Amino acid sequence: MDHFIYRDGMLHAEDVPVTDIASSVGTPFYVYSTATLQRHYQVFDEALAGMDHFICYAMKANSNMAVLRIMAQMGAGMDVVSGGEYARAIAAGVPGEHIVFSGVGKTREEMVLALNGGIRQFNLESEPEMRVLNEVALSLGKVAPITVRVNPDVDAKTHAKIATGKSENKFGIPIAKAREVYAEAATLKGLEVVGIDVHIGSQLTDLAPYAAAFKKVAELTETLRADGHDIRRLDLGGGLGIPYERSNEAPPLPMEYGDIVRETVGHLGCEIEIEPGRLIAGNAGLLVTSVIYRKEGEGRDFLIVDAAMNDLVRPAMYEAHHDIIPVVEPAVGVEPAKHDIVGPVCESGDTFAKERNMPPMEAGELMAFRSAGAYGAVMSSEYNSRPLIPEVLVHGDQFAVVRARPTYEEMINRDSIPDWME
Repeated sequence: MDHFIYRDGMLHAEDVPVTDIASSVGTPFYVYSTATLQRHYQVFDEALAGMDHFICYAMKANSNMAVLRIMAQMGAGMDVVSGGEYARAIAAGVPGEHIVFSGVGKTREEMVLALNGGIRQFNLESEPEMRVLNEVALSLGKVAPITVRVNPDVDAKTHAKIATGKSENKFGIPIAKAREVYAEAATLKGLEVVGIDVHIGSQLTDLAPYAAAFKKVAELTETLRADGHDIRRLDLGGGLGIPYERSNEAPPLPMEYGDIVRETVGHLGCEIEIEPGRLIAGNAGLLVTSVIYRKEGEGRDFLIVDAAMNDLVRPAMYEAHHDIIPVVEPAVGVEPAKHDIVGPVCESGDTFAKERNMPPMEAGELMAFRSAGAYGAVMSSEYNSRPLIPEVLVHGDQFAVVRARPTYEEMINRDSIPDWME
């Protein structure tokens, strides 16, 4: 569900015509819907009703400060994977005790930052990391709450680049080794074991891998408790998919996911943590772009737009699909035609869609890429010295720029030329 709909032939973001935003900020730009972000948090909260649970938004999906503030106001914690994300979460008003620190390569400096600022837990990924965190905590006179991320060797049936729960992936420790690692953790005075962490991948559209992984975690919980560990918290990660292609069968709903959680680990009496990112932010955002040229090629036609792979890299990196729609609704009876939709970057990979059915469009007309709220702006770059594009937040009939487009001068002035070259 989202709040981007046609009204009187014009695409709206909540109650704001998308054309009004384009006239104000220029194209391309991202636009996010407050109501959609709030609704997606609520459906997860409702899915876990009756269980002790805590939702930590995976802010790597979209870390704009306004989005983080919305999540904080809803009561969400944050799942962070860097010191920069930790600092953003704190700046957005999230207490340190509501922040979970994930990621395979936490540095000593990041550990110090989180321990001094407050932390709910560190999700540890290896024995060396565990030993370093112990040293850092002891040097500060603190005790670090931890879970250990176990790799259950479960195929998430998702894109290879976003699968994280198979034995060949870099994430976590083999689940068969968990007893040994937890035994060592219990001897380290700077650490406090609070639970178990598991995360098997992103954009999952099948609940069976979740069920398989969670059953293994349930068995491990019983084993570790028998070994004397106080396992009171289960971090089940995130990864539930969204419908990038509206014409396809929809992925499982959060309520169905909640049922799997109840069936597999609900009997353990643990607090359940989940870390959704894409499902909260993905369908809460559009990328809006303008046609620069319509080009007739040999055997195919192109719509060249002013957005590019540096603005939205998912199609180039993951062969990802985004539904693309005109901002002005086509008249009834207008026949679509196949076009390649491409950007202006000097790369053949700067292609958003091939042979996509689109109504006739000419230079200056607007189109919107759906499901662009997650892994869009956060993965953008200034490749080809193209400025980062604005991010806009809509709330009812209001909108505001929540990250401005830098000028060429601002981009250039971030560089410096050594004195000896003057």
